[in-house]
Amino acid sequence: MKIYSVTIPFLLLLISISSFTCKQNEPFSSKTIFLDTLTKDTVLLDTIVVDSIIVEIPTPIVFYKEKVHASYYHDKFNGKRTASGSIFNNSEYTAAHKKIPFGTQVLVTNIANNKTVIVTITDRGPFTKGREIDLSKAAFMELSEHKNIGFLTVNLQILKE
Repeated sequence: MKIYSVTIPFLLLLISISSFTCKQNEPFSSKTIFLDTLTKDTVLLDTIVVDSIIVEIPTPIVFYKEKVHASYYHDKFNGKRTASGSIFNNSEYTAAHKKIPFGTQVLVTNIANNKTVIVTITDRGPFTKGREIDLSKAAFMELSEHKNIGFLTVNLQILKE
């Protein structure tokens, strides 16, 4: 009996020591990107970071026009009907264009600072020579660096879903 009483604890001790000294295989690591690990100059393809939320851009993107002038709606149009029949709201991300179909989403990029917004075409216009697109005030102010300027030079890209 004494042999078994000494041998069993010794074997348990030996097994426990050997299990700690054995090399463990590295666990499977996935390449997950967390927002807190992104630096300011990190570029994610097919995504836009909006208020620390990653939003996927519907693809493919069709380049429509480059280096065109954009202006914004005056406040007097707030609450009026648009050409599509919806009520215009200057705080929503909408726009007017002469040819792009209603309901189309357009990615508008300010050339000066590379800021982008996605707007939905809900109206016709602008009817001022030299202007290509009229943006709602909210969309325009998000693109603009200087809030006292009434027009921007932008690139237009149509988003296809």
